Amino acid sequence: MPHRDQEIAMLRREVELLMGERQILLRVVGATAALIASLDSRRLPVGAVEAADLVATSINTLPEETLQDALDSVRAGIETEEMAAAK
Repeated sequence: MPHRDQEIAMLRREVELLMGERQILLRVVGATAALIASLDSRRLPVGAVEAADLVATSINTLPEETLQDALDSVRAGIETEEMAAAK
């Protein structure tokens, strides 16, 4: 049984690590989606438009729930920063 307990503990640590990485990736995707949405493509250099299109296309392949989680994680971060700035 001690070996099984070690395996369970190791798997638990790995899942916690992956969940932490997921949260970071959600914040990156959410911030990127917000940035892309705020860009005016008529004012960007061609290379920037192509890069933004690639990013937007990639973001659009995410499941809706994942994208919503990403946007929510950024909104929560922005609200926290705004609250801290107001104090």
